[in-house]
Amino acid sequence: MKISGFTIVRNAVKFNYPALASIRSILPICDEFIVNVGDSEDATLELIRSINSSKVRIIENRWDMGKGSQVLSEQTNLALKECSGDWAFYLQGDEVIHEADLYKLKLRMYHCLERKDVDALRFKWFHFYGSFWRYRIDSGWYQKQDRIIRNNGQIVSCGDAFNFGRCDGAPLRAHPSGCFLYHYGWVNSKEDMHKRCANAAAIGFADAGKNSSMTQGYGNLGRFPAYFGTHPAVMKEIVEGHRLSREDFAAIRRSSWWNPFFWMRLRHKTGRRVKERII
Repeated sequence: MKISGFTIVRNAVKFNYPALASIRSILPICDEFIVNVGDSEDATLELIRSINSSKVRIIENRWDMGKGSQVLSEQTNLALKECSGDWAFYLQGDEVIHEADLYKLKLRMYHCLERKDVDALRFKWFHFYGSFWRYRIDSGWYQKQDRIIRNNGQIVSCGDAFNFGRCDGAPLRAHPSGCFLYHYGWVNSKEDMHKRCANAAAIGFADAGKNSSMTQGYGNLGRFPAYFGTHPAVMKEIVEGHRLSREDFAAIRRSSWWNPFFWMRLRHKTGRRVKERII
């Protein structure tokens, strides 16, 4: 069984995306990793080259930003075409996998390899917000998504590259991976989030910039569920260097000292859902 990792990245330095952590998080179980680097205004290409692994292969492309958000799936599919594995493991530049799940994921791919009824493996998502110790479960924040697909030429990235679909139009047959995906796109300074949202709006995301963190900060983080578990080891330096997260973790420790999940550092996600969107 051969596993290909693949991703797209552009202006990762300018917009402070943890692209290196993302790639390194699954590199140990990948036989190759294809990185489609777009024409950037910063040192993104040099950043990716710094990984210095024989598994990593860089392709360079000029992105046609006139295509709007569709340019993301177009560039994702260009990277996918370079993959030669039985499975193709896709991560965006702010998505990271915990090292504790790598063996489980590889084993799941192995067991599903001959199953023709499995097109993809689906992850539960942690959308961290404001702090590395808070996550969103309210309306508008999807909770499951496919990131490992069978590399048979019949599955492609769709729309704005958030998910995949079958070329024949049939529903994608996804199997639970049993693992979490850690999404860090909304843990950053207000200034960086302003820049990111302006960039997203320029690409064609209609809702970019409407979140309150863009105008008034993240507000009272206590209104969101607390995360008691650990973060991927590749994120250690970033997590420890985030001031707001340090303050929030201290508040969680004061309020949840009695909770066994906190002391066990259990990687747990609440089953509770919020119907109303929290702005």
